[in-house]
Amino acid sequence: MDNVEYIQQEYEWSDLPWKKFEKVLYKLQKRIYQASKRGDVKNVRRLQKLLLKSRSAKLISVRKVTQDNQGSKTAGVDGVKNLSPKDRFKLVDKITLSTKASPVRRVLIPKPGKDEKRPLGIPIMYDRAVQCLTKMALEPEWEAKFEPNSYGFRPGRSCQDAIRAIFLAIKQKSKFVLDADISQCFDKIDHQKLLQKLNTYPSLRRQIRAWLKAGIWQDFKFSETTEGTPQGGVISPLLANIALHGMEDCIKKYAETLDIKDYRGKQVGKRDKRFSLSLIRYADDFVILHEDYSVVQSCREIISEWLKDIGLELKPSKTRLTHTLHNVGKEKAGFDFLGFNVRQYKVGKYLSGKNPHGKPLGFKTLIKPSKKSIKTHYEKLADIINSGKSLKQERLIGILNPIIRGWCNYYSKVVSSVTFEKLDALTIFKLWKWAVKRHRNKGKKWLKNKYFQSESIYNSKENIFSNKDWIFATTKDGIINDRLRFHKDTKITRHIIVKGEASPFDGDLVYWSSRMGRNPLMPLSKAKLLKIQKGKCNWCGLTFQNEDVIEKDHIIPKSKGGTDYYNNLQLLHRHCHDKKSKIDGSNERQPSKHLSSLKDSSGEKEC
Repeated sequence: MDNVEYIQQEYEWSDLPWKKFEKVLYKLQKRIYQASKRGDVKNVRRLQKLLLKSRSAKLISVRKVTQDNQGSKTAGVDGVKNLSPKDRFKLVDKITLSTKASPVRRVLIPKPGKDEKRPLGIPIMYDRAVQCLTKMALEPEWEAKFEPNSYGFRPGRSCQDAIRAIFLAIKQKSKFVLDADISQCFDKIDHQKLLQKLNTYPSLRRQIRAWLKAGIWQDFKFSETTEGTPQGGVISPLLANIALHGMEDCIKKYAETLDIKDYRGKQVGKRDKRFSLSLIRYADDFVILHEDYSVVQSCREIISEWLKDIGLELKPSKTRLTHTLHNVGKEKAGFDFLGFNVRQYKVGKYLSGKNPHGKPLGFKTLIKPSKKSIKTHYEKLADIINSGKSLKQERLIGILNPIIRGWCNYYSKVVSSVTFEKLDALTIFKLWKWAVKRHRNKGKKWLKNKYFQSESIYNSKENIFSNKDWIFATTKDGIINDRLRFHKDTKITRHIIVKGEASPFDGDLVYWSSRMGRNPLMPLSKAKLLKIQKGKCNWCGLTFQNEDVIEKDHIIPKSKGGTDYYNNLQLLHRHCHDKKSKIDGSNERQPSKHLSSLKDSSGEKEC
């Protein structure tokens, strides 16, 4: 009996050992990353072929495209969607590299806040699964090569990392900014140049070429594709990143030729020159920062020439040259990037360009939600409230809460407190109008008591109780049941930027578990506790290192009534655990078996 029949008979799809599959896949990806990092091309190719044949990887790729991805319920040209568990097993058996690919179905979706539409290419389910598998093999290789200031569509990196990188580049010095966008990045990439840069082995190259040349089916018409990669394919973001790889290095090489002198009048080293010029890129959006206007202008010309080589160009309507502190001609100070507004503001006393102590003009750097993003978010909330006049209060709360939570979480790492308070005031006013229109014959007091509640909240810092009013909520037996989330309920915390060239495939389990709260080789409970504790020991306060022995401890020992919930668990160094056990008299010396015996791909005991 072969392996396929065994899995189908032994397991149902939902009961497959997915954790085991993820561990197998992660170990292969880790080995590919390490081989690529040391330049061992032969081993990279061997491991990639092994991954593409791995049944664990095939099963995970099918699960991603048929269950996890948002487009899993969208059909391609073959009309296939919503696969049953039996069909998923059949799809796993079919997956293999070939020289053919089906055309993508062209769909036009509206851009938020604009009249124009964005073209999406929807591949068939089979091509999506093969693309996902191919991405799993290619991504670790290129994660070892990608530039440190590239943040878009990469594992373990986010928009917040890009914004934090901008803040670190300008927090001590105001600079000129080239805020640029690449015109039709996904649609204009030169196929030949992309395949040359990809530089992979022949069978994989032929498969990727087949996807690029598959063609487009729109309005019952077929058209060939001579350039670009379909925006909507699983592998498209990775291919776009590969095409744009090298942009930062090109700018850094130009920085080495700059005439920059230190306070003694001597030329600074190449390293300092490269550091003076910053390029931060998120997918096809990027900014270039430098204190000299002419340098930023030159960078614009250099980037334009570099993009021509791969068939791309800058979009004039979205490319502007400005300054973080001062107006430049008609261009106002500051710029918008990824929905954030980045700007510096003058502070302190000014006397002829200097303050009384003879120091240069002072400024502070503030990053806030952009006006466009605030307007779009409020209009979305207002449209839901206006169109929900017949909805019950708890149903309206259930629709609004996820939208408010998602938007606030995105902007919770920057200066957003004032914005959150203004949005709360506007939202409550809109909900009051909603209540008035529902009950035109009722008085204001009746409406207030029915839809808006009050609550007494304890302030631990000041040791007092304060009343919170105008809470849009339902009540049951006089107790608040469902309530609308306030924007200002979201706690503002500063984002810690990802380490320069760190990658989830580098094997640093402690670091990535602390950042993401999960890792295939780390027990889930331990990964969650590492994230809660921000990677630090709760006893000594030191950051855990990869070679440290980490043990799980009950804050209140179970012998004294402690529970196994996360609020009663913590991670400690082994020697810290010994000290705590002596003090509280508990016998929790030995760690859990699944914590002490877990081994990584190299065979070493887990830290």
